[in-house]
Amino acid sequence: MGWERGRFSVWGRWLAMGAGAAVLSACAVAPEPLTLDETRDRVAADRAAAYGGQEPIDGALTLHEAMARAIRYNLDRRLRVMEEALSLRQLEAGRFDLLPRVTANAGYEGRSNVSASSSRSILTGTQSLEPSTSLEEDRLVGDLTVVWNVLDFGVSYFTARQQADRTLIASERRRRVVHQIVQDVRVAYWRALAADRLLERIDPLLERVQTARADSEQIAQLRLQSPVQALTYQRTLLETLQRLQRLRRDLAFAKTQLQVVINAPLDREIELVAPSPAMQEIPEIPLTPAELELLALTYRPELREEQYQARIARDEVRKAMARMLPGLELNAGVNFDSNSFLVNNEWASYGARVTWNLLSLISGPAQVDAAEAEQAVTDARRLALSVAAISQVYVAWQSYQELQEELETNLALLDVEGQIRDQLSAAARVQALGELAVIQAELNTLVAEVQAGLTEADLRTAIGQIFLSIGADPLPTAIADASVETLAAALQETEQGWYRGEVRFGGDAPPADLVTSLVPTWETAAAPVLDLTPADGARQVWRPQ
Repeated sequence: MGWERGRFSVWGRWLAMGAGAAVLSACAVAPEPLTLDETRDRVAADRAAAYGGQEPIDGALTLHEAMARAIRYNLDRRLRVMEEALSLRQLEAGRFDLLPRVTANAGYEGRSNVSASSSRSILTGTQSLEPSTSLEEDRLVGDLTVVWNVLDFGVSYFTARQQADRTLIASERRRRVVHQIVQDVRVAYWRALAADRLLERIDPLLERVQTARADSEQIAQLRLQSPVQALTYQRTLLETLQRLQRLRRDLAFAKTQLQVVINAPLDREIELVAPSPAMQEIPEIPLTPAELELLALTYRPELREEQYQARIARDEVRKAMARMLPGLELNAGVNFDSNSFLVNNEWASYGARVTWNLLSLISGPAQVDAAEAEQAVTDARRLALSVAAISQVYVAWQSYQELQEELETNLALLDVEGQIRDQLSAAARVQALGELAVIQAELNTLVAEVQAGLTEADLRTAIGQIFLSIGADPLPTAIADASVETLAAALQETEQGWYRGEVRFGGDAPPADLVTSLVPTWETAAAPVLDLTPADGARQVWRPQ
């Protein structure tokens, strides 16, 4: 006994020393700021990851090549693709929760003394059996057990269905990101193209204004004009200079915004391709507002996502109800024990057990109510998004109509300003007019050109917004490869199909009876549809000479 007490005291000292060492090591941990080398490595890695692995930009970019590069290299789209892949892996992993639980145990068990016991009579209080043992001091044990809980299976089944819906939600979010990327590129590309055409016109005019200003200051110093007349002339030149600088500022960042969207390095200049004669025409939309409205309600990624969220909410209600039920647990296994006192060292075991958490009868109704409230919120959110989708369709359609008229007005104004400029330039050549009037006329012409160019960009944006508002997919389901060239060709072919009425969603065209089956029901509840049918014939847009 003394030896055993000494042995236990040695173990106690070792345990105390180990606990003290753990406490001291925990106290020794101190904050360590990032070193410059660590930050430098992180910056280099991030830059390489952000722009690495991209096809080089060889030559000028077309609109669809810019879209292809954005779809392939935009970081937001990469994130959504990774989220979709993660959701698929989580779905695969969650399916294993439907299987029974199989556990295997093996090990060694020992003790410092003999596991012995005796019995005492409850009648006489005397010992009825001398101390004995049926357990070896050292033995090997192992078992393999299969346990299946019916309640856990039911809950796991609904959880797996929810994860499957989350995978589909990830796919819809990826669709939405692709749609928005294509639209962002469309906006940035046309504005950058207009900026390319017009910025080269602004700088020479700025130089002429600066020269005229210097000449005016020299004339004022020589007192060849009255001070008021000279100062008024300089004020007009400075106001002209302000307008030119504002124009340049509005246009200067257009190409930078495009580079950000397509994830191109910002320290390199990119060149854009002027549109072909076919692209210079403003296309007509082959669908009516009522048809666009129904397509938006059917195929918008946000609305489809909310439908999946509603299914998830319904399964959450079922899970809450299932947790209120008793659970049936079935188990079976094989066991091994090397104990020599046993008659059977190997045996099979099996059993069944019913468990019921009675507190779930109290908390369960509250959980069901919470799940049903979440389902109601999902339905309300979907309804709000539906109304917003309808609004976006009609806003995009009306913008398309209004911008066509605005572009025609801007083109007419540009023609008038050009004629005025030509008349004043002719008068200045015969020295019948001063330089200031010519500069102002050229400025007014340039402002009209900028306005016409930006209006055209807004009009093409409105056209893209119409197809974005109905959830039309700019890419087919399957393409030959993911190169920029292949993606660009697929994008161009899809967009040309849009203007022929070939609109696809998720790679499939809508059923032929979609509109005919839904329009009568919708028109009885909706407000009168505005007559916004476009005129026949494509419009030829302005191009600066």
